[in-house]
Amino acid sequence: MKSKFDLVAIGTGSAASAVASRCRQAGWKVAIVDSRPFGGTCALRGCDPKKVLVGAAEVTDWARRMSGNGIHAEQFRIDWRQLMDFKRTFTEPVPRHREEGFLKAGIEPFHGRAHFIGPNSVQVGESVLEARYILIATGQRPADLGISGSEHLTTSDQFLELDDLPRRIVFIGGGYIAFEFAHVAVRAGSQVTILHRGARPLPLFDPDLVDLLVQKSRDLGIDVQLSTEARTIDTASGHLAVHASCGQGTREFEADMVVHAAGRVPEIDNLNLEIAGVEWDRKGVKVNEFLQSVSNPSVYAAGDAADTGGPPLTPVAGYEGIIVAANLLNGNHRKPDYTGIPTVVFSTPPLASVGSSEEAARKQGLRFKKKHEATSNWYSSRRVGETCSGYKVLVEENTDRILGAHLLGGEAGEVINLFALAIRSGMSATDLKHTLFAYPTHGSDVAYML
Repeated sequence: MKSKFDLVAIGTGSAASAVASRCRQAGWKVAIVDSRPFGGTCALRGCDPKKVLVGAAEVTDWARRMSGNGIHAEQFRIDWRQLMDFKRTFTEPVPRHREEGFLKAGIEPFHGRAHFIGPNSVQVGESVLEARYILIATGQRPADLGISGSEHLTTSDQFLELDDLPRRIVFIGGGYIAFEFAHVAVRAGSQVTILHRGARPLPLFDPDLVDLLVQKSRDLGIDVQLSTEARTIDTASGHLAVHASCGQGTREFEADMVVHAAGRVPEIDNLNLEIAGVEWDRKGVKVNEFLQSVSNPSVYAAGDAADTGGPPLTPVAGYEGIIVAANLLNGNHRKPDYTGIPTVVFSTPPLASVGSSEEAARKQGLRFKKKHEATSNWYSSRRVGETCSGYKVLVEENTDRILGAHLLGGEAGEVINLFALAIRSGMSATDLKHTLFAYPTHGSDVAYML
């Protein structure tokens, strides 16, 4: 069956939903397609369910930190099954609610794997959808690690659906997923190991604060192994064994579960993009400054599926969707601005960053003042028993412009937004320093960081 539309959006996450809804509001005939339950990665398999688990880890951690200071935490523990049941109260309603929302708006939903059969048409099952424009917003999937035994790996999607938490877990990779899930798992009673092939994990974050977080992780009992690369995974005597190379030769790590935490790639390799004349590579669909395909003007791309230069974050995907919609409806005129976009590792405590790193600022030849301090002795940390906290802030000397801010500790994921607002709006360091914040709050610490 063949149908014609003004827009076909492939994906149902933040980017696709933003484009589809705006174009439909403008009177366009719109279809939306997904091979998975409607809702996208963040709502179903990423940010939202993950943060529910992180919340439990934070409560547990807070109680244990305060033990002996008026809190008795001896029996405090995470009931994993109850926690997963709670998590599902957030995720299970999403697909139905999202599809009902599309239908109510007049957007026609299609379930199935979409693939191009021409420059302006895709096929979904028996349906052929032709459109003036097609949006690719399919998100990401776990990268192929290219190691023997990869069929034994558990993905992050699968980890978020576990009814029971294994006793021994090995995470391959040292990025967001590894540290966030490891901090939850260890507080839920698992023995946790992180294998990272580089000399430093979390390479997008400030190395001094990363060092503090790594030490905190080890103090919690997480075995963080650096410069250790997984080579093979096999089964033996009812358990999994990860064979890894390291400076001392090779080592074997036993586990009941091995989790893929070594990065994700755009999920576009099965779309038959070549048939549509759409250029792409491992970073995503190649787009111009208006998020339009460089090789097929009928195709736009946004979010993690596009090589836009923006960070692969949910707010960025939604923002790019808004830009694509504006360009579709009114001609190419809007370009994304990735200045001052914050990012957070929701470990416990969280690690946050916005703007330039110290290394990048030096490479650019910028002259700046740096304030850097461990803050476990500050009131905001001491009152909650937080022994791992710190910051680093870079301010350009001649302009008083905040170049970058890097935070570790309680509420870092919230406080970083203040620095993001200042950077994105052009607020000077002096103006931010002189802002009167409610006290005592973590926000009121900002003045002492500038």
